Amino acid sequence: MQVKIFDENHEKDLEKSINSFINSGNYDIIDIKYQVAIGIFSEEQVYCFSAMILYKVKEV
Repeated sequence: MQVKIFDENHEKDLEKSINSFINSGNYDIIDIKYQVAIGIFSEEQVYCFSAMILYKVKEV
């Protein structure tokens, strides 16, 4: 079993990264964990969208 972690500033970028990963190999996806963190920097809100994928590489 292996783990892949993604971290993006926008939810659409996270979607693209995850979809690219899933479509780039021959994987059995076991689980996906998703998280959003919000921070305040001065008067600006900063978002962090992250996901962790647990997967196995399919044997050919």
